[in-house]
Amino acid sequence: MTSMVRRGRTLLPGLGDWLETPWPFERNLVRIEERREEDNYIVRAELPGFDPNENIHVTTEGGLLTISAERESRAEEVGHSEFHYGKFTRTVSLPEGADPTKISASYTNGILDVTVPVHRHEPDKAVEIEVSRD
Repeated sequence: MTSMVRRGRTLLPGLGDWLETPWPFERNLVRIEERREEDNYIVRAELPGFDPNENIHVTTEGGLLTISAERESRAEEVGHSEFHYGKFTRTVSLPEGADPTKISASYTNGILDVTVPVHRHEPDKAVEIEVSRD
């Protein structure tokens, strides 16, 4: 005997599924953590279930670091199929002295770690400028 789940008609179809999944809340939100460690600025992003080679992009331009990811998921069962998709983007300002040419990124267990080297900025020393006479 085959069991079948029957969905009743409701005023808001799919509302129960929408509330049970984190997808609706992730559509425009990528949770990140930022911190400074010695000579590095570290950004960690929670991106579980993404393929880092295909769906995660890290870019920098104009003193900003942008993390974006896009995914599509499909689930099929006998007589029923569902799909979920989403596009996520977060942009943070890089600290003064950040070196965008040496940024590295790694992805492990659903966490993206981006390391940005930051050069220590020494305060300018006072310099006497000689004034020439005409």
